[in-house]
Amino acid sequence: MSITKIRIGIPFNTEAVVEQLPAKDVSSLKYFELDETEDGLFFRYEDVTEKTAVYGLGEQVRGINKKGWIYGTDCTDDPDHDESRKSLYGAHNFIIIDDPDRAIRFGVFFDYPGKVTYDLGYTDSTELKISVSDKNIDIYIIDTDKLINIVSDFRHLIGKSYLPPMWGLGYGQSRWGYKNEADILEVVKKYKDAGIPLDMIYLDIDYMERYKDFTLNEEAFPDLEKLSDDLKAQGIRLIPIIDAAVKVEDGYDVYEEGVQKGYFCTDKDGKPFVGAVWPGKSCFPDFLQPKVRDWFGKKYKFLIEKGIEGFWNDMNEPAIFYSENRLKQVIERTIELSKTNIGLEEFFELTGMYATLNGNKQYYEDFFHNVDGKPVRHDKVHNLFGMNMTRAAGEAIKEMYPDREFLFFSRASSIGAHRYGGIWMGDNSSWWSHILLNLQMLPSLNMCGYLFTGADIGGFGQNTTEDLVLRWIALGVFVPLFRNHSCMGTREQELYRFNSISTFRNFITIRKAMIPYMYELLRSSNEEGRMMYIPLAFAYEDDERARSVEDQLMMGDDIMLAPVYTQNAKGRYVYLPEDMLCVRMKSVDEYLIYELPRGSHYVECALDEIIFFVRSEETIDRMLGKA
Repeated sequence: MSITKIRIGIPFNTEAVVEQLPAKDVSSLKYFELDETEDGLFFRYEDVTEKTAVYGLGEQVRGINKKGWIYGTDCTDDPDHDESRKSLYGAHNFIIIDDPDRAIRFGVFFDYPGKVTYDLGYTDSTELKISVSDKNIDIYIIDTDKLINIVSDFRHLIGKSYLPPMWGLGYGQSRWGYKNEADILEVVKKYKDAGIPLDMIYLDIDYMERYKDFTLNEEAFPDLEKLSDDLKAQGIRLIPIIDAAVKVEDGYDVYEEGVQKGYFCTDKDGKPFVGAVWPGKSCFPDFLQPKVRDWFGKKYKFLIEKGIEGFWNDMNEPAIFYSENRLKQVIERTIELSKTNIGLEEFFELTGMYATLNGNKQYYEDFFHNVDGKPVRHDKVHNLFGMNMTRAAGEAIKEMYPDREFLFFSRASSIGAHRYGGIWMGDNSSWWSHILLNLQMLPSLNMCGYLFTGADIGGFGQNTTEDLVLRWIALGVFVPLFRNHSCMGTREQELYRFNSISTFRNFITIRKAMIPYMYELLRSSNEEGRMMYIPLAFAYEDDERARSVEDQLMMGDDIMLAPVYTQNAKGRYVYLPEDMLCVRMKSVDEYLIYELPRGSHYVECALDEIIFFVRSEETIDRMLGKA
């Protein structure tokens, strides 16, 4: 392992790394030219060629090779995951630069809690330019011979990943819109009637009393403990959501205790900062304070005592719908405009004001954390909020229940949060392109420590189709976090609602059989600091054609994934860097195996089949638990 740590200024301790290395000064910086600007630092990697590739950045849009676009690491509540996005929910500042023309390859981690911008050949195709909005940062340069070893060295630097309980690899059904116990029992009954295995049902915000954390809507869920026990007897667990914001309400114990003890982020005058989320006006726990993490994390006990064994943290970028000050300004200006003849300019001003209420970046400059008794403006440490919410739960629950396993995953994250929970890939859409995006995020997230991850199968937003769900499930059976989730107001997409019930039953049964194999692959990948999902460019470094393949992955050493992600396709082209066996699987007992030589092939795949490739038939037996 060859890692050089370079310290510039006095960096904020993000606690992303677990291995402490001696710091060198900026004179030891390799590969980059460094410029200082008035506001921050500017790193330039020059002489980029067509063959240069850039990998990493965790949760981002576009391909596995990130070259050619501008990205930002700035945790953002944005459900529109199209190619124009620059930031999603996570901030993962690790990249690998592979420059074969100069025989250079290295990894670099920008250990910084605020926004970092990566112009990866967008402005100038011959340059990679990384800008940091501060002059205080730790940088880690990793020099290793192989791409996959760069990842391994980085993973050892940042520590081992969270692993879920084995039951957490089962199939989960979720929807924003299950409003009461009757809705949950209906889902359970219909899955049972269809003969489709079900392991989890997720509870979105409607289970709470008026969207208040650590409360229950007792009219809708009169006895959550009994419901949880009854479902657990059937092998089904309830997984509730926990949001980051605490409702402002007199008499609400979590709010009153937080105010009394000074546990909330504050405005410039030292008063609790108020922004609005689901419950309306809310305060935000100051998760950068250890005592606040301990306090908030132990609140999960309220639900654990009712039989709950898993949670998903949400809205923890943090999402803010509006601030009191901004809303007041918009309303006052709206009243002024309403007295005029609203023409073109006034109309766009009016609609623009309301469009910028949700998630306005100004909000993040308006509140502060208390770090060792000193105020720190939130935008300077913005990307640590979601990480430390997950850390709060992970550490507190481990202290309270040291001998038990819990399912944990989050929406917002940064490097370091991988030690406390997994993440899901956020509020995606029912688009065919998002099957491919699901596949391409897997290795990028693995590089940054996230092994337990996955996307909302079928898509969260928009209206899905039966064939889309079939194709997405065919990929999802190979992905650790296996959840079907959708948004209120969209087409309902529980599997029993479609015609292909027998196919869905077969696919979910395949996944059930795979769970021990997948868990062992997760465990060994974690212990060895390996990626679970490996780009062909990493697995076959000497194969020039493999470097350009962006829609196939190796799962461990023995399985190649090549999902169909195009509507109405009867199959797809694949590239095999070596002779392999093609598997067309309909069920655990019905599959066709045939050999294909190295090269390109068109492989047929009906909607009731899953295709993948293996090096030997023994792999199939081990995968299905038959070996």
